[in-house]
Amino acid sequence: MQTLRARQTFRPWRWLATVLVLCTTAAWSEPHVAALTVEGPIGPATTDYLQRASQRAEDAGARLLLIRMDTPGGLDAATRDIVKHLLASPLPVVTYVHPAGARAASAGTYILLASHVAAMTPSTHLGAATPVSLGGQPEPARAPDSGTDKRSADDPVTEGQGPPPATAMERKVVNDAVAYIRGLAARYGRNADWAERAVRDAATLTAEQALADNVIDLIARDVPDLLRQLEGRQVKVRDATMTLHTQGLPVQAYAPDWRSRLLAWITNPQVAYLLLLAGIYGLVFEGYSPGALVPGITGVICLLLAGYALQLLPINYAGLALIVVGVLLMVAETLAPSFGALGIGGLVSLVIGSVLLIDSEVPGMVVARELIAAIAVVSGALMLALMLVAARTLRRPRP
Repeated sequence: MQTLRARQTFRPWRWLATVLVLCTTAAWSEPHVAALTVEGPIGPATTDYLQRASQRAEDAGARLLLIRMDTPGGLDAATRDIVKHLLASPLPVVTYVHPAGARAASAGTYILLASHVAAMTPSTHLGAATPVSLGGQPEPARAPDSGTDKRSADDPVTEGQGPPPATAMERKVVNDAVAYIRGLAARYGRNADWAERAVRDAATLTAEQALADNVIDLIARDVPDLLRQLEGRQVKVRDATMTLHTQGLPVQAYAPDWRSRLLAWITNPQVAYLLLLAGIYGLVFEGYSPGALVPGITGVICLLLAGYALQLLPINYAGLALIVVGVLLMVAETLAPSFGALGIGGLVSLVIGSVLLIDSEVPGMVVARELIAAIAVVSGALMLALMLVAARTLRRPRP
């Protein structure tokens, strides 16, 4: 009897909670424009952010994905994952190079051409989509004299334009990139010939030139102007024609969630490099003082995080091996003094391995040389201190 009365007492609260949930869901599911922001180098964290944020926007009732972009380029694997996601998106995607002074260089050009609508703001530019070779150096290409491509869209493009790549592998990389970017440009009726020149000759265009050469679809001063121009525009989404209705829609910003922010932090090459060294040194210190636990636990956690980050980055395994060998040689110098031979060799190995670790020339996707120099100085000083301690220990008379 008391149970029945309790249920009757709390029943209004249940109804109230249900109404609140429904109201909140209805308000959150209001049609809107989902605004995503891509700034800086494009990497695994960018892919994760775009995929997760676009899914959240779709579930929340978004009618359009607006990607505001300013990037110097990025990793090939991450770029291709983003392009595949955009091509399969059930929502129309508008990539907008914004604000003034922004750029969609290299990987950004591929993403811009893969979008249903490609837009730019005045005083922005795109292009320079020449791939990076396996050796980490740019492909041989003839850059335009003024930084922009002065040839018209009607100029013929042949396989012989620009200096040919030096090796068969480089030719494969360039030809693959050409076919890829031409397919993206042709999908939405854009200038595929210029897209090829962006790969072969590292051609670039300003926003006004890109619009005149049919590389992009429109120029807008700001987001309200962009939404006004998009009203009534027809786009092809998943082989179906869709008419955009953007006037009056609120713009909802979608910031990276905690998972995307964590991934962006640990996949930063500087952080991944420091995590790797912290993990190695942590295990070394645990070996010096067994049972301390803190260095060992910290080292294992750092190594696991570094391993996860490095498998997402374009690393050189020879560089990774040189770093490990370098640390081990410096440790060996403190255990079995060799008048500096092991220590100096280990320090040289550490520096060379650090330089080779990240196999990329993408801006922001390499380990800073200043950081490598600082690590080398600290490691050398630490090794010297341990050598002095070991030497004093050996000089002490034994009882």
